[in-house]
Amino acid sequence: MRAISVENQAALAARALVARDFLWFTARDRDTGNPVSVGFWSDIENVSSVPIIDPNTGGLTSRSYYGAGSLIAIDDIPSVSAVQVQDIRIRMSQLDDAVNAVVRGYDTKQARVEIHRGLFDPVSRKLVAPAYVRFIGFVNVVEVKTGAENEDGYVELTCVSHTQELIRANPATRSHADQQVRAPGDTFFIDAAVVGSWKGTWGETRGAQPVETRKGLFGWGNFLGFL
Repeated sequence: MRAISVENQAALAARALVARDFLWFTARDRDTGNPVSVGFWSDIENVSSVPIIDPNTGGLTSRSYYGAGSLIAIDDIPSVSAVQVQDIRIRMSQLDDAVNAVVRGYDTKQARVEIHRGLFDPVSRKLVAPAYVRFIGFVNVVEVKTGAENEDGYVELTCVSHTQELIRANPATRSHADQQVRAPGDTFFIDAAVVGSWKGTWGETRGAQPVETRKGLFGWGNFLGFL
């Protein structure tokens, strides 16, 4: 169940809201590898100092977002209670300079994606409360689709939710080499590759021992004439 602020809840009950989505990318600079963050929102003008709830800390922060129709559409994001990996598609304008700067200028592979929903008062056109987070994930696929004659072109991003981190398999193996990566100098797994072929012996005599076969009933020999 999603918790919303008292202000948003009151505005929802009064049916006096205008909803807008805020999209935040954190990609990598191709030359330095440093993270670069850029924001877009589903309205016309560029905005700055937008109050949002930081999904990492739960605290309040502010960000700037590009407008001018750069963000065209976002798939519906269902609220689920199970541990489920969600895929959503984000469609953006191919003609927007800021969009092209992100898609073509930065490394967007597995770039972090955050989507917030802001609820505005239709009279004052101001946020009722800080925008709340609706989706956190990573860019999985980027497709730049150039439209044919009389068709629209667009950039489509397929994103996967951060829930995938909960089901990701650990690539580490039970080996001496992998143990050195985790803890250099630790020899706990030094024989892990060959210990399965070792043959242990018990007692003073080594090697296979003959098995004595006992005859008669319960091993009592020819007791009472039973063999």
